[in-house]
Order: sequence, then structure tokens, then C-alpha cells
Amino acid sequence: MKNIVITGEGIISAIGQNKSAVLESLRERQTGIGRMKHLRSVHQELPVGEVDLSDEEMKSLLGMESSKDISRTSLMGMLAIEQALKEARVKSHEGLRIVLISGTTVGGMDVTERYFSDMRHCGEHLDWLLHHDCGDSTKMMADYFGFFSEWTTLSTACSSAANAIILGARLLQEGQADIVVAGGTEALSAFHLNGFNSLMILDKEVCRPFDASRQGLNLGEGAAFVVMESEESAAERQVPVHAWLSGYGNACDAFHQTASSENGEGPWLAMTEALQMADLKPADIQYVNAHGTGTPNNDQTESVALKRVFGCEMPLVSSTKSFTGHTTSASGSIETVICILALQHQFIPVNLGWSQPMDEGILPYMGGPLPNPIHHVLCNSFGFGGNDSCLILSDKGREDLNSELESDILDYRILSRVDITDEEQLGEIKQYVKPMEVRRMGKLMKSSLLSSLKALQQAGIEKPDAIITGTAWGCLENSELLLHHLTEEGEAMSSPTWFMQSTHNTISSNIAIRLKCHGYNVTYTQGSESLDWALRDAQMLLKSGRYKTVLVGMHDETTPFYRQAMEQLGVKDLKPVHSVAMVLSVDNQE
Repeated sequence: MKNIVITGEGIISAIGQNKSAVLESLRERQTGIGRMKHLRSVHQELPVGEVDLSDEEMKSLLGMESSKDISRTSLMGMLAIEQALKEARVKSHEGLRIVLISGTTVGGMDVTERYFSDMRHCGEHLDWLLHHDCGDSTKMMADYFGFFSEWTTLSTACSSAANAIILGARLLQEGQADIVVAGGTEALSAFHLNGFNSLMILDKEVCRPFDASRQGLNLGEGAAFVVMESEESAAERQVPVHAWLSGYGNACDAFHQTASSENGEGPWLAMTEALQMADLKPADIQYVNAHGTGTPNNDQTESVALKRVFGCEMPLVSSTKSFTGHTTSASGSIETVICILALQHQFIPVNLGWSQPMDEGILPYMGGPLPNPIHHVLCNSFGFGGNDSCLILSDKGREDLNSELESDILDYRILSRVDITDEEQLGEIKQYVKPMEVRRMGKLMKSSLLSSLKALQQAGIEKPDAIITGTAWGCLENSELLLHHLTEEGEAMSSPTWFMQSTHNTISSNIAIRLKCHGYNVTYTQGSESLDWALRDAQMLLKSGRYKTVLVGMHDETTPFYRQAMEQLGVKDLKPVHSVAMVLSVDNQE
């Protein structure tokens, strides 16, 4: 194994458009949450954490024409990547395999919602549908720089960026990349704001993580990316190391699509896995950057999980979401950069807004001298569907990595495969799911679950060790319903189901919840390459020797409007639903 290091960071957020500005805001205890300025919404009562740049200003900084149609998600990502590359002294002519991995959920939604009415009623701007999805936002960023050898997108809601960093480390360990630029970017949109509002978890005041009076979260936006490479690579390139990624973990709570379990099983598993990988004891952690959203459910669950991990040796804990707002898919990388700043400058951001302890909750850091130097920090990111990820950042690497044994597993074999391409096949779901539950499921939820359960049954596997999903569009039907509602009804309260099931990892988490599978769980969304990335990830998992079986799927659906629009753009023969599920197992035969 190799020591994986971080040699460059870029960040743009509500509290600063670079690292130094962010550091100053954190030290001055200056929140970036306030009244909307760039997002157009009737919900002015909801404070947000906006990046204080218009799209036109960002295009100017990037040397783009102001008339160019490009999502805010991509623009912020480009600015953060540019900073990280410059700091790590990465140049296009170095001849290295440089991979871009981005985490996002909304993709180009801000542009789509701007044009959606014209698409539906006038047939105009249909070409934007080719650029709407999450994967295309990553491709736009890669195309801007022009030297990335590969790129992909992870979409696991609020843990997306953390999972992008985890994937980057694994690609480096496997020798599949020389340098990885990983992180996440997420823009505010009416879709996003009204979706979260339908869940009734937004606070009308600045959020107060871990406080007894907490009422919910404030949405934010931003982007952050880190440059990752092996310690040997950094030495060869003669660039300074800013931090070591000493451990990481991903687990699924497998409890509920939007709520977290009372015992914090998923967070506990992710933190425990990260500590084991880093060969650290709980007492070795000096600071935890908590997920800490300010919602009653999250903060209670996270407190329970932290107490399970640390017991009476609780390190200093704070949430920085009362500074930046909850930047959702970008939060893992934004908070990773904040953790690196904490390591470099030996300080801990306070937990803004806290005044009253929760019942049996943790007591967050509110200032004062640090009891010990900071050597190891833990960063939590938890997403919808119980997708829980944890990173450990350290001020030095391990010296005993070469003593670890390599796996002798050579490849994988496919135990079973099930394809569903006809809506009539969906009736078979009643063999596995109660009629009341079936009535609440859309086409894609039915096809993904049915194909997965049948594949597991054929393989004779009750529960896989991991679930990896690919999807180009996710639950398109629900996304379209919410967009249609916003266009025709305005920002009146919509169905929470539309938003909840519009997130891409709803598919994977639904399967995990059904199977009570707490193992590794991620979702790739890179268009037609999504399944290839899912299979590639599964192969790495199996080769590690820690996983014996992996459920891999590729699941997509279309709607009548989407099929008609695509036909006008020259894309034909799209099916209403298409699901593929495979069960993979290790194969160590020569």
C-alpha cells in the first residue's frame, strides 16, 4: 500500500472564494449565511449560504463568454479545481494520468429549470437536456482544462464529495492514476430549495447544529477539490505535502431514505472502518468535523454514533455548516479543506449558534485553548439513504504500510445477471414486495429492486457485501414531476416523494434498506459510462479481499416527454425502463 497525500486544495464557498478567505472567516467567526442574492425564489424567508459571485462574474474569471450556457455547478467547480491545480503545481504538459472525480447531485439543474417551460410548451432549448445530468457537469469541467485522462461522477447526495475522495485514493492505490483531482460542487437552485423545503427540514434562522433549539438546516452552495497523489509522487515532483489521507470508510445505515437510525449504525461503521484503516485508536483523534446539519434527527443520531466510537474520550467536535450552509454534495470536500486548514494552522472552528445542550447530545467546541496539538482529524459526511462516509486526515503518514499483505485475488466472475427492458415484467415485483409498498413505487424503483432481488436469488446470495449502482438519469419521472410543478404551480409546497426519489442514490439505498445491507454503497452517474465505472469499482473491491460478493446494477428510465425530446435531437429507440443487475464474486483462479 501507498501513503496517499494531498498537495493542493481549492475552495469557493459562502465564507470565501479561496483558502485564505475561508480561513479568515472561520477565525473571525463570520457566517456566510444570509438573505438570497443570486437565487431567484419566493422563499425569501429562508436564509442560504451563497457564493457571492454571479454566473457572469465567474465566467469572466474563467475567461468565458458571458452568453455561454453553463451550469453554476460547473462554474464553481472550475474555479476550485483551478486553485487546487495551481497550488499543487500540476500542469497539462507533465504527461501524467490525471483523473477528475466530482461529486454532485443537481448537475445542470439551474439551467434546466430556466428553460423547462420552453422545452415543454415550445420545444425550444431541448439541446440542454444533453447537458443537464450530473455526469455532463463533470465533463464540462474536464473539457475546460483539457488534460484529464479520465473523469467520473459520484452521486450519493450529501456524501458525494467524500466518496469522490475515497475513490480517488483507491485508484491511486491500484495504480490506475498518477494524480487524482477529487471533490464536489453543488449550486443552489429552485429545484433544490423547494425539494428540501418539502421535507420540512429548513430553518428560517441561521442553523444551530447540536443545539437544543435547532430547527433544521440552511442550504448552501460551493465547490472544493483536492489534488491527491502518492507520497512518492509528491517527492518526485518536489511539491510540499499538506496532509495525509490516512483512513476512510463508507457504510450504509440501511434504515430510511431521509431519516437516520436511532443507534447511528451507518455513521458508527464508517468511522470505525476509517480508524481501522488508519491504524488509529479513537483517542488519537483530536478533532471531528461533524456532519452536523442542525436537523433534529441528524444531530441526535450523530451524537449517538460519536459516543459509540469515542465513549468518554470524546475529541473536540464542531460543525461548520453554520458558516457555509449545508453545501450538500460538495460538503465533504469543502469540509475536507477546512480540516486541512485546521491541521496546518492548529486551530478548530467553533460551532456557531450553539447555546443549549441537547438531551444526551455532544457538547460542541465553542472556543478556548486547545488541550493538545492537532495531528489527526476526522471528517463526517452523511447522505440521504443512509450513505455515510468518513475521512481521516493526518499531519504525517504511516511507516509500516509495506508490511501489509497484498491480496491474491486476480479477477471477478459474474454469478448471475438479470435484465428488465419491458414494463410488463414489473408485475413480478409482487413476488417480493407487499402490494401497499408496490403502489408507492415508480417504474425505476420497481425495476431496480426487482432485477436486484432476482439476480441475488439466482446467485444464491441472501445479502451482498456491497452495492454499486450506475445510472445516467436516476428517477427521471420524479425529477420531471417536480420541475413541472415548479413551472406550472410555482413554489407552492410539492410532494416530498418527488424530491426524495429524484436523488440518484435513492435506487441503491432502496435496495440496501430492503436487504439490510450495511456495506459499501455508491452510485456512479456518468452517462453511458456509468456501468463501466461501477464494474471497475466492484473489481477493485473484490481484489482487495475484503469483499466476497458485490451487487452491481445499471438502472434508468425515460418519460414520454423525454423520449419525444430525444427523438427530436436524433436519439431514438429509448425504452421506458431498463435495468441490469449482476452479482459479482471473487475469482482467484490462475
